[in-house]
Parts: sequence; structure tokens; C-alpha cells
Amino acid sequence: QVQLVESGGGYVQAGGSLRLSCAGSGRAVSTIATGWFRQAPGTEREFVAGISWIGTSRYTDSVKGRFTISRDNAKNTVYLQMNSLKPEDSAVYYCAARPVRIATSSNEYDYWGRGTQVTVSS
Repeated sequence: QVQLVESGGGYVQAGGSLRLSCAGSGRAVSTIATGWFRQAPGTEREFVAGISWIGTSRYTDSVKGRFTISRDNAKNTVYLQMNSLKPEDSAVYYCAARPVRIATSSNEYDYWGRGTQVTVSS
């Protein structure tokens, strides 16, 4: 079993930055793939970024160059640094875990946190 707890969400103006954290327990995050997803009201949950067990990363096109996923193995935590935020980035952000490789479909993730709200004002 893997438990995931997100934190770091909040309210920020357009152009600002936030760093989300996903603290893992039950298994080392260095042995799994961790993904960040987001869901705005009335929309499907969408893939934002992921990091594999060996540290490779992947991003959805709309966040490339603005968001960075990273991992601190000593803290068993995965981060999502979000810069140049836009109102369309507003959503509940979830972290999720699955074995080994990054997947972009939420159906392929086995474990989920409860989410953290990000609101970007224009």
C-alpha cells in the first residue's frame, strides 16, 4: 500500500508560482512512478506531469517550460514546481502512484491522494 498526501495549493495571481508537494508513505517513491493530475469543475481529470522510478519525467504540452516535477528520495516526497501560472491552471491537483513507468491515463494509477486546490486569478 502507498499513501499519498498533497500540500502546497493555494490562491495566486496570474504569473505567480506555487510548489506542490506529494508526501509518500508505505513505499519509497524512488521505486514507483508518480504522476500529477488536475481536475477542474466539469472536466475530466487530466495528466499534468510524471516522474518514473529512475527519474525520467514527462509533461503535458500546456505546462512544458512552466512546470517542473522533481523528487527528494530522502524525504520520500515528489514536488511540482509551477511557475508562470495562468487562470486555466486552476484545478484540484492530485498526485498518484503506479509501478515503475509513467502513464498519462488516470485509470493506470493505483494510489491517489486527496488533492489540493490551486486557484489562479486573472
